[in-house]
Amino acid sequence: MNILPGWAAALCSLVWLASCGPGDVGEASALVEGDPVSGRRIIARLECGACHAIPGVRPARGRVGPTLHGFARRGYIAGQFPNRPAVLVQWIADAPRLDPRTAMPAFRLSARETRDIASYLYTLR
Repeated sequence: MNILPGWAAALCSLVWLASCGPGDVGEASALVEGDPVSGRRIIARLECGACHAIPGVRPARGRVGPTLHGFARRGYIAGQFPNRPAVLVQWIADAPRLDPRTAMPAFRLSARETRDIASYLYTLR
């Protein structure tokens, strides 16, 4: 039995994953195990559009925070944190804990709601 091909395939997969940017590894929304449709509704309910322009959410034309158009392709969250699913979920839940100087508020959301929002944001290409 030759296990080298299995090891080679695993190594290639790890190298490929390590080289991928946000939005490149399949569907990032699946990585956070969220529901993007629910996430869009939660974003609208929280009125995130008061600060952000958000594609697919009406009326979301805010200019205080950055536009969220193309969010899935960004390398960083808030210009300083790697745009990775686990980091995004933390940012959405309690941004001031990660950066006390941010204008982004902390939200009282369930873990599921936070994952749903992250899932929606990763659909924005």
